[in-house]
Amino acid sequence: MKKLVVLFSVMMLFLCGCGKDNPESVLKDFKNSIKNSKSYKVTGNMEINNDEETFTYSLESYYLKDNYYKVVLVNQTNNHEQIILKDGENVYVITPALNKSFKFQSEWPTASSQAYLLGSLANDIENDAKVTVETNDDGYVIKTKVNYPNNDELSYQKIYLNNKKEVTKVEVYNNKDIVKIKVTFDKVDLKAGLKDSDFKLEDYVKDEEPKEDCEEESCKEDNFSKETATIEDIIYPLYIPSNTFLTSSEKVDTDRGNRVILTFSGDKNFVLIEEKSLASSAMEIVPVYGEPLLLSESIGALSANSLSWDANDISYYLASTELSPSEMMLIANSLGNETLVANTK
Repeated sequence: MKKLVVLFSVMMLFLCGCGKDNPESVLKDFKNSIKNSKSYKVTGNMEINNDEETFTYSLESYYLKDNYYKVVLVNQTNNHEQIILKDGENVYVITPALNKSFKFQSEWPTASSQAYLLGSLANDIENDAKVTVETNDDGYVIKTKVNYPNNDELSYQKIYLNNKKEVTKVEVYNNKDIVKIKVTFDKVDLKAGLKDSDFKLEDYVKDEEPKEDCEEESCKEDNFSKETATIEDIIYPLYIPSNTFLTSSEKVDTDRGNRVILTFSGDKNFVLIEEKSLASSAMEIVPVYGEPLLLSESIGALSANSLSWDANDISYYLASTELSPSEMMLIANSLGNETLVANTK
C-alpha cells in the first residue's frame, strides 16, 4: 500500500510539472524573443503607488532597433498626456497640451530600469546573477533586482509570463515588499513594423495659425492675455526633510502672470517655485543635463540640483544643492495632494 501511495505521489508531481520548461530555458527564450525583435509595440496600463494614493496611466510603448523609443503615458484622472521620445540620438519629454518639451543630454533608457520597456526587462535579467524563476498555473514568474539610481526605495521586480513565455505583468517592489509600480500589458506585438519616421518630435509640435484681419495692437493684447495667468493657491509639500522648515513665502509678478516662491531652510535647504502652466504658441524646448524622472502624476526633468515638472495645471521648479534625487522625488510626489493649500489673495 505504501508503495502505491509513493508511486501515485511521484506521478502527480510529474503531471503537475508537465509542460513547464526549466528556468534556464524560460529566461533564454524570453530574452531572445525581445532581442530578436526589430521593432515592437506594447499597450497596457501602469499604476504608481505613492503610499497616499494610486495613480493610473494608460500606456503605449514603442521600440525600433538602433535606439528609437517612444512611450506615451496618459494620466487617467486628469487626462494629462506626456511622451518620452528618443529619436536615435536625442531624448525628449513632451507635454503636447502645453506645446512644451524637455530636451535631455541623457543615456535614457539604459541608465536605469524601466518597467514599461521590454528591453529593460531583458537587461535586468542579464544583470542579475541571482535571478529566479517560479512556475504557477498561468505560466512563470521571474524575479530580479532593479536599478533605479534616482529612486533608492525600489528594490526588486517580478516579471509575469504566460505559458507561451509572453510578458503579461511587471510589479516593482520596495524594500518592504510593497508594490510601488505595476505595469499590466494588454497587447505585445514583437513584429510591429515601425520606421524611424514614427519617432519624430515634429509630430507633436502644435504651432498656432496667425489670425487673419487682425490689427497689430489688438493681436498683441490678445496674445498677451493668452500667455498670462494668476496662481490663486499655494500648494505646500506634505513631505519636508527633518529639521527643515518653511521660512518665507513670496508672490511675485512676471510677464506671464505671477509665481509663488517658497523657501525652506534648515538641514536641507531648498526653494520651490510654483506658477500656472501655460501653453506656448510655438514649441518650447527646455535643455536639461539630466534624466527623465517618473513621478506619481507626471514625468519630471531631473538635473544635478533641480527638478522641474508640470501637474494639475501648475508648473513646478524645485532647486537645492543639498537634496538627493530621492528626496526631491518625495517632495514632488507629496505635492500631488491639493488639499493642503493657502489662498494667495
